[in-house]
Amino acid sequence: MTNLVETAANAGTFQTLLAAVEAAGLKDLLTGEGAFTVLAPTDDAFAKLPKGALDELLQDVPKLKRVLLYHVLSGDVRSDDLAQIDEAPTEEGSIVAIDHAGSQVKINDATVLKTDILADNGVIHGIDAVLMPAILAGHS
Repeated sequence: MTNLVETAANAGTFQTLLAAVEAAGLKDLLTGEGAFTVLAPTDDAFAKLPKGALDELLQDVPKLKRVLLYHVLSGDVRSDDLAQIDEAPTEEGSIVAIDHAGSQVKINDATVLKTDILADNGVIHGIDAVLMPAILAGHS
């Protein structure tokens, strides 16, 4: 098996996320000792951001780092674990809400598209939107 960064690269749908992780200096965290759970926005999710928002984030490393850490949970949280909890603390310090609507799982406003992409140091769940910590959501 591979680490979270290599696993995300192999999946092929997280290239924007990987570029952002690199820009924020978080690659060491996600290749190091885990375990971490990454709520990984797909490339399509990043494409849905307002025009210019991604470039703005990439130029504001502290803000980018906060946004990315808001997508990281401590520990190995698999889909069956997600099904049993209503919220989870993130590495950014805020909490994400987990909602179970029928067979779908939502994290805040993002739908989980693919679960349990396993890596040596954790697990990745692909999501269809970029999550914003509440403290940053009001700022554009």
